[in-house]
Amino acid sequence: MNSNWFEWIGYAASVFIVLSFIVNQLKWVRVINMIGCLCFVVYGFYFEAWPVVIPNAILIFIQLYFLILKDKKEIQS
Repeated sequence: MNSNWFEWIGYAASVFIVLSFIVNQLKWVRVINMIGCLCFVVYGFYFEAWPVVIPNAILIFIQLYFLILKDKKEIQS
């Protein structure tokens, strides 16, 4: 794949992260932020930018925890 595509993935990641600060509903903040983090992970892998990959991969798991596991706990309560 052309590196130009991966640059656009990086731009898309930035847009998703910024959009996540605009949304009011916490669930959608997490979903949009997670998409941005996923784009940054793809971008970082291509350019071997591990300081970009590592925190964004961790954030994906944090967002998934709050979206999936936390919701199950609240439903059971």
